[in-house]
Amino acid sequence: MTPWERKLWYEFLRSYPIRFQRQKAIGEYIVDFYCAKAKLVIELDGSGHYTTEQIISDKVRTEKLENMNLTVLRICNLEIDRNFNGVCEHINSIIKMTTP
Repeated sequence: MTPWERKLWYEFLRSYPIRFQRQKAIGEYIVDFYCAKAKLVIELDGSGHYTTEQIISDKVRTEKLENMNLTVLRICNLEIDRNFNGVCEHINSIIKMTTP
């Protein structure tokens, strides 16, 4: 795991009341974090995700995961550094909207 993945996992997702998995294989992909109950995929994007080639690849990946009826949340590593509490609140609000 990257430092940002470790921070999100150990400081929030690992103890979240609804179970998350890390490095979960879904179809042809391995996603950073997955919550089956919320059908939520969380992907953390570092600087390598902002090249033209990677932007296109990530778009295709997101579309394929969304076609499996999953919600994909992409979070920039910089957001983990600068607004960790806001990131956690955002994840929490998405889960509340997507779980019965």
